[in-house]
Amino acid sequence: MAGNDWINSYLEAILDMGPGLDDAKSSLLLRERGHFSPTRYFVEEVITGFDETDLYRSWVKASATRSPQERNTRLENMCWRIWNLARQKKQLEGEEAQRKAKRRLERERGRREATADMSEDLSEGEKGDAVSELSTHGESNRGRLPRISSTDAMETWANQQKGKKLYIVLVSLHGLIRGENMELGRDSDTGGQTKYVVELARALGSMPGVYRVDLLTRQVSSPDVDCSYGEPTEMLTPRNSDGFMDDLGESSGSYIIRIPFGPKDKYIPKELLWPYIPEFVDGALCHIIQISKVLGEQIGGGHPIWPVAIHGHYADAGDSVALLSGALNVPMLFTGHSLGRDKLEQLLKQSRQSRDEINSTYKIMRRIEAEELSLDSSEIVITSTRQEIEQQWRLYDGFDPVLERKLRARIRRNVSCYGRFMPRMVIIAPGMEFHHIVPQDGDVDGETEGNDEHPASPIPTIWSEIMRFFTNPHKPMILALARPDPKKNITTLVKAFGECRPLRELANLTLIMGNRDGIDEMSSTNASVLLSVLKLVDKYDLYGQVAYPKHHKQSAVPDIYRLAAKTKGVFINPAFIEPFGLTLIEATAYGLPIVATKNGGPVDINQVLDNGLLIDPHDQQSIADALLKLVSDKQLWARCRQNGLKNIHLFSWPEHCKTYLSRIASCKPRHPQWQRSDDGDETSESESPGDSLRDIQDISLNLRFSLDGEKSGASGNDNPLDSEGNAVDRNSKLENAVLNWSKGISKDARKAGSSEKADQNTSVGRFPALRRRKHLFIIAVDCDTDTGLLETTRKIFEAAEKERSEGSIGFILSTSLTISEIRSFLVSGGLSPNDFDAFICNSGSDLYYSSLNPEDGPFVVDFYYHSHIDYRWGGEGLRKTLLRWAASITDKKAENAEQLVTAAEQLSTDYCYAFKVQKPGMVPPVKELRKLLRIQALRCHAIYCQNGNRINVIPVLASRSQALRYLYIRWGVELSKMVVFVGECGDTDYEGLLGGVHTSVILKGVCSSANNQLHANRTYPLSDVIPTDSPNIVHTTEESGSDDIRGSLEKIGFLKG
Repeated sequence: MAGNDWINSYLEAILDMGPGLDDAKSSLLLRERGHFSPTRYFVEEVITGFDETDLYRSWVKASATRSPQERNTRLENMCWRIWNLARQKKQLEGEEAQRKAKRRLERERGRREATADMSEDLSEGEKGDAVSELSTHGESNRGRLPRISSTDAMETWANQQKGKKLYIVLVSLHGLIRGENMELGRDSDTGGQTKYVVELARALGSMPGVYRVDLLTRQVSSPDVDCSYGEPTEMLTPRNSDGFMDDLGESSGSYIIRIPFGPKDKYIPKELLWPYIPEFVDGALCHIIQISKVLGEQIGGGHPIWPVAIHGHYADAGDSVALLSGALNVPMLFTGHSLGRDKLEQLLKQSRQSRDEINSTYKIMRRIEAEELSLDSSEIVITSTRQEIEQQWRLYDGFDPVLERKLRARIRRNVSCYGRFMPRMVIIAPGMEFHHIVPQDGDVDGETEGNDEHPASPIPTIWSEIMRFFTNPHKPMILALARPDPKKNITTLVKAFGECRPLRELANLTLIMGNRDGIDEMSSTNASVLLSVLKLVDKYDLYGQVAYPKHHKQSAVPDIYRLAAKTKGVFINPAFIEPFGLTLIEATAYGLPIVATKNGGPVDINQVLDNGLLIDPHDQQSIADALLKLVSDKQLWARCRQNGLKNIHLFSWPEHCKTYLSRIASCKPRHPQWQRSDDGDETSESESPGDSLRDIQDISLNLRFSLDGEKSGASGNDNPLDSEGNAVDRNSKLENAVLNWSKGISKDARKAGSSEKADQNTSVGRFPALRRRKHLFIIAVDCDTDTGLLETTRKIFEAAEKERSEGSIGFILSTSLTISEIRSFLVSGGLSPNDFDAFICNSGSDLYYSSLNPEDGPFVVDFYYHSHIDYRWGGEGLRKTLLRWAASITDKKAENAEQLVTAAEQLSTDYCYAFKVQKPGMVPPVKELRKLLRIQALRCHAIYCQNGNRINVIPVLASRSQALRYLYIRWGVELSKMVVFVGECGDTDYEGLLGGVHTSVILKGVCSSANNQLHANRTYPLSDVIPTDSPNIVHTTEESGSDDIRGSLEKIGFLKG
């Protein structure tokens, strides 16, 4: 009911005046005769158009009741239900107003604090509201899109790109994706985004300088869908390369790559995919690494060709790509398509569901968190329109247009941003192929005419399917192409058409509402919309004037546009909000003027094309007037058609891809740092001892620098000029140290090589022990005490004692403890560092290996890992903000306002700021801390650990689960050969340890007494993200003894009985 003021006015009348206007004592039974009752009028006149299916059914049932008394009683009940709906609406609107006010205050406070931290005075360029100027986002203030003025200009640009061999990865998870005969409209997950990502991959693969494009999606092997969606690979045939694809190679081109994850035999909606995201990430990681090696052999001189960027589409893919880009250390791009916060606001305005009900249905909070993480991780956020930036993205904690303007101004002046980062918002309109489109004039009958030189073409089948609905098929056709979704506003269009007699006399209406076999087989929402349309057709007696065919092929859509153009018709998109409006561009290409909603992307499209009218989607009179104006005024129709055809080239795919690639080129190149060394193929099974030894020498060398006092982590937020100078200084120190130290190490290397020849069984000196293991057991149990962790560790050791002694199984300790605490833990428990192959410390911000050289001490740090997670680390600016936050958390009930959170300097490292918590129950939940930091543009990962007694703040893409993916990339340890042991509860990063292709063993009775308050105040429930039905998650018995653990491992095949 949002926006329907005339409906709301009746609700207000009911609430304010009661059941009758003329008699205070009148009954709601509606038995009065001759008196006006707003309640009765509302029920009789409005309820037939009300969206609530159950209310409509009640109305039909009440109307069919013969007994007047029973009918009035039913109507009375309905009135009360509507009354309660209105009261609920008022209550929800009040709560939402309070939330918005609180959010506004939080953002203003965060902006003030961020500005105060950035100590330099703001220049004139940093003042003002960024929303009013699009230059905030790196774009022009003008409404025109950049264009390539001629074919020569495009060729010049293409020649400049030759020689590049780019590898680009796109990710779109949900829906059914294939290259040909796309089933658009089959369901709500297979729509415009599906077509966009396929065409983008196809177009990029045809561009100069691009060698390969992979579009990663879900493999669906279900009897409910076509078998083509189960094929692991599909090559996309280029539509029109224009001579750009001269340097084709063996693996070049565009491909759809389908990664298996989630239920193997089910096609499930996007809302149910969240628990299986980590499984996709692991599968995609494996594919990208394999392709990078193949491309390296073909065009990289033996060195892997890493993706130049990974681009996520929609929230689920954004979450996946954040993890992928973090694991691979490559730039991330993101396109939201539609945004969760905007949808949540729209649903709350409708007042049909509470916030909890909305979250239960749409998993909306998980989606919003994924979009926030995408903002944290993305170099560039690609939008279609200015409206998406100004009205939708600004709803998020992680994006503030005003603060973004200030940061961008400081970056241009090479001034420090003090650890603050904001993704770059870029407007790139989606593209389209136009070379095969020939706009045609004439009428419907003219299609069948021909001559000797140009024989007549047969009438397309879809024309017959549509024209059979019409009494007079020669009238101009008003065409709407959208699935039957309430937000597409089709019912308002039908009402506008039905109630405007001049429009009905001049035109026909064609509704292409997806494909359907039977209404009963459709989803309840889509079926409700379709039923409403059919009843409106009957109500206004529109038979012979409205077409609504049941089926159409995707390949027939161009013919539908052509039919509308031949009848001199109009295309309309009346959606309440349209993020972009690709169908408007398609219709324009075929010579159709447009009528479109004024909310969203159509505003920008019409500004560029100048070929139609904008309407208020809530005002059906506005819709009818615009349609009538275009249909009746032939000169206006011809002018709109001519303008559209003249300007349509601005939305071509080459134009889109050129802008897209230039934006990618502006990103700072990133890839796994160790590839810069000459250590050969890190993951090769048949590498030489010398290469493997160099790996260990590199790590040992890094350790020496650390012991000499060299800081390993640059904050990444300093003045760019300063950071370059520091990098040069570090490199010179590194070179000198290598020259001095290599004199001694070369002797050790020769000794190691000779020992290999003497004893083939002695392979310790070749590479880290974890590379030799058949399986790796990761102990990630978050016990409250060292005693509990020690007891669990010993049980796991005992369960695999035989394999442990043989050396086929290695162990990794993954914990929130520091390396010093781990050393104390090992000493107190009588364990040796060499009992473990590696140590993931500080919640995943540090990675150590057990030392191979006693002279280096018991542990060796992997500084390559630090360079891997350094992205957007806030450094000192982040630390100052955290200290200020910690000082504000006090026990106000105590006499001296005791400070509850204090900095733990002795537990902090370069990449982990640790804080001790005095009373965990009184500290704000982790979601509030993350929100505070995002509002100030600080990108990090805050983790409440050790039963809430410690807070670790680490880089945004660092975590214990990401550290495991790093080991796979760095050392080739397959994730499927890992077993992660966890308790029944854990730190707030607990969920990341339970997903993926590795096996998770949940030890029953372990950590069962953990403070569930850590997870009770989450943004979304754990049940939304944990794959409870996954075969990769196993549970031990209640005792969780060594025999129980071994039995569980034997069942899943990791140990032999």
